Amino acid sequence: MAKKFKIKKGDQVMIIAGDDKGKTGEVLQVLPKKDAVIVAGCKLAKKAVKPSEQNKEGGFANVEMPIHISNVKKVEG
Repeated sequence: MAKKFKIKKGDQVMIIAGDDKGKTGEVLQVLPKKDAVIVAGCKLAKKAVKPSEQNKEGGFANVEMPIHISNVKKVEG
């Protein structure tokens, strides 16, 4: 049975625990199997990127990582 979250894609949320505590952002993706959400601009990690047609140099890119649903709170706005 799929879990139901009160937080949906596009909602504004505030981080209430962890390194990004106090930051707010928009939910980009909800991951029900992991009980997690991905929030724009929060919990960034550097990922290595191989050179490709679009990105000739490669290098590093900042990527948003999932945050557990219990560490975010929906805000009005």
